[in-house]
Amino acid sequence: MFTSFQNTLLRSNPITKRFLSFKTLPTPNPNALKFVSPECSIIPIENKTFEFTSTLQAVHSPLALKIFKIPGVRSVMLGPDFLTVNKQDHINWANLRPEVVDLMDEFLTQKKDPVITKDLLEQINEEELSSENDTETVAMIKELIETRIRPAIQDDGGDIEYKAFDEETGTVFLKLQGACKSCSSSEDTLKHGIESMLKYYIEEVKEVVQILDPEEEIALKEFEKLEQSLMKNKSSPSVPPSL
Repeated sequence: MFTSFQNTLLRSNPITKRFLSFKTLPTPNPNALKFVSPECSIIPIENKTFEFTSTLQAVHSPLALKIFKIPGVRSVMLGPDFLTVNKQDHINWANLRPEVVDLMDEFLTQKKDPVITKDLLEQINEEELSSENDTETVAMIKELIETRIRPAIQDDGGDIEYKAFDEETGTVFLKLQGACKSCSSSEDTLKHGIESMLKYYIEEVKEVVQILDPEEEIALKEFEKLEQSLMKNKSSPSVPPSL
């Protein structure tokens, strides 16, 4: 009887054997965790990250697409030696973290599929060729981002992407990614950190503005409407409910 019970217990609680070891590091955003494996790289490009906020975007990464199948995953960012997962608010890391680690271990060990597709690699090569026509100011902005700003942000499980520079207004357009994008201190990071540094070293820079994805802009507008509605109800005189 004991042997039968023991076999049933083993079948219901299988012990997963992992071939790679992973560290999970906290980020400033409680809904984001940084996964690092000292034994292997994630993507084959140094100083480059890829963020996927939907399964539609994740078609360019078989690994990200598999992680999106885990319930509760909001976004995935791949780096040279780390992976950051953003979860939904109601999901507990105690349940989600082991699933992500097991999936990463299986995917990176078996090596059946590439982490990112050839199409995405070709797109990166085209972007690098177009950078050869940058103005002196844009080249300085990119260099400062690469050498002083990105390393600090990547340490926190995020990243930053240069989008454009408006020479007439002196505005730099950037996109925060990974853990930093939805962090409560992202605005402080953008204005008091990144903007201050760019303005200090490059006199042509007057302002830094964050670029949001279309879904993020919609969510932000809906949140502002809700906040205005709550403030309006709070300021109006209370009326007793009627039947």
